[in-house]
Amino acid sequence: MKAEQINWRTLIAACAAVCVFSFSLGEMFPLLALNMESWGVSEAVIGINTAMAPIGILLAGLIIPRLSHMFGGRRVAMFMAGATGTIFLLYPTFPDLWAWFPLRLLQGVTVATLFALSEAWVLANAKGEIRGRVVGIYATCISATFGVGAAVVSWTGIEGYLPFMVGAAVLFLAILPISLVSDSADRAADEPHVSMLSFLPKAPMLLLAIVVHAIFDGGMLGFLAVYGVRFGMSESIAALTITALSLGNVFFQIPIGWVADRTSKRGTMVGCFITAVICLAMLPAAIDTIWIWPLALVSGAAGFGIYTVGLAELGDRFRGRDLIAGTAAFSTMWGFGALVGAAMCGVAMDLFGPHGFPASLIVVFVGYLLVLALITWYRKRRAVRPI
Repeated sequence: MKAEQINWRTLIAACAAVCVFSFSLGEMFPLLALNMESWGVSEAVIGINTAMAPIGILLAGLIIPRLSHMFGGRRVAMFMAGATGTIFLLYPTFPDLWAWFPLRLLQGVTVATLFALSEAWVLANAKGEIRGRVVGIYATCISATFGVGAAVVSWTGIEGYLPFMVGAAVLFLAILPISLVSDSADRAADEPHVSMLSFLPKAPMLLLAIVVHAIFDGGMLGFLAVYGVRFGMSESIAALTITALSLGNVFFQIPIGWVADRTSKRGTMVGCFITAVICLAMLPAAIDTIWIWPLALVSGAAGFGIYTVGLAELGDRFRGRDLIAGTAAFSTMWGFGALVGAAMCGVAMDLFGPHGFPASLIVVFVGYLLVLALITWYRKRRAVRPI
């Protein structure tokens, strides 16, 4: 696909906008958790409060296509940027645990809307044989800026308005790149909208792959460091396992996208699944050795690679209103999977000990691969459409 056929202005604007939101989201997770911890809030309640954002993401999937159809994606995204910045400022204005529950829920809705619309813009303009690589760049930007946002908390501290004002200022700045999105990127807004629920039967196994990716995400981010502490790591060293996991996201998504472009997107996704299973199976033997660091790196690359390749496949298969409904469905599936992953891994560790954590994730990954193999075999025999 030739470069002149690609709207680079919209691609760059969409990536810039989502980077701003990823930065702010990365700042918000530790900032709110550390504030609540300083108030003496229990870990269980902090976890419930954190779950409000994925619930908001789930709800957003039901309204994103309709909002985009009614008002245009660019206008909706600009409004959500301003709304999320305002929510940031409301946290220190109402420093009360119970006020933070509805605020966190609303934040999940606003952030999910911008992510879904940005992804639709990226996929609509990342065309042909370079789609996987462009999506890889997009995924790399998300991962890198998420980590930068988290690091800002160590500079600003957690008290007062300053850390929240930094996040709000960055969010308000997101309105500028969003305003540069071309009119043609909103062409789907002129068509009858496709609801997220009506999209689900069109790509069930692709959406289920995103659920599994999110289960991995929620489980690993929530419990990998805890798993390390259970085997003798200090808390500071165990926290670095999350850094290693994130670096896999940052450095390997572009190569994964290149492989997907040159071979098969579904085949590359299956390769990511198999690699993740191998890494999870090796985790108990590696957790208290030096090998945990490269293992965490590869695990992060494979786990997030599922989302990268899934997003590229979505762009291959759908256009216009279906694409917006699809990215909304991706956000919803991620929110659902993240909730399931955190809860599942916690219960597995309580019931079966520390090794219940990787074992439960292995069961989910292998289960998906088995179901995919059976359905693919059946559909090949019947020669029906992709799943």
